[in-house]
Amino acid sequence: MEYGFVDCHCHISAREFEEDLEDVIQRTTEAGVKTLVAVTEGLGEFDRVLQLQGRYPHLVAPCFGLHPLQGGEGPEQRSVTPQDLEAALPQFYKHRERLVAIGEVGLDFTPWCAPTQRDRDDQMCVFIKQLHVAKELDLPVNVHSRSAAQVTIQTMREQGISRALLHNFAGKPSAALEGVKAGYLFSFPPAVCRNRQRDKLIRQIPLEHICLETDSPALGLDKHVRNEPRNIVLSCRYIADVKGVSPQTVQLVAAQNAHRLFPKLKR
Repeated sequence: MEYGFVDCHCHISAREFEEDLEDVIQRTTEAGVKTLVAVTEGLGEFDRVLQLQGRYPHLVAPCFGLHPLQGGEGPEQRSVTPQDLEAALPQFYKHRERLVAIGEVGLDFTPWCAPTQRDRDDQMCVFIKQLHVAKELDLPVNVHSRSAAQVTIQTMREQGISRALLHNFAGKPSAALEGVKAGYLFSFPPAVCRNRQRDKLIRQIPLEHICLETDSPALGLDKHVRNEPRNIVLSCRYIADVKGVSPQTVQLVAAQNAHRLFPKLKR
């Protein structure tokens, strides 16, 4: 295994990992994970992810981004606004040399998350501005597209984005194939193992366009148990099973894909 696993989308700076981070990291490396592409959801996480890179320089690869939903999971949750981005933008430029991608960015048009046209317009405005930042800094984007697969891909194509990862993709195969045509990659967390709903989608996306992720601490095998980067092996095995190839093949090709997408990753 020349490359080892690359977890292309995880939240290692999340509060859920604070108490036993050393143990989590040890289990991660023991599972053969070489790189954690560490996305952020808001400005409050930027410092933390840089601290983690300082602590684990050969493992943590930082991304800055504003998620389309802000304020956590509870009643405080709301759509991102241009004002949120205005406050965060200087940090993207200040730390540009340390970033491997812009993310987690994107659109979330789930009806109860973005009930009004204003919500959707604000999300779109912030998404497009962050796509412009990615182009200016010559960085790929790490993208969320819940209930908005087609419009997310269409927007990136219109904005001239050539390097993108659509994480935990759950859109239609026809939308995915539009993304494949544009050169985009797709990743799937261990949650895909819960049922066979995405088998057709995974079968139709060429392996050369697939990466591995955990989205930890979320989207594990059991929705009530904290997910960890070591569980990337579950995604790998599942994709191998659906594709009818060996897990070693999926691991190697997915890692090569990740290094192609994120050229700043360390070997």
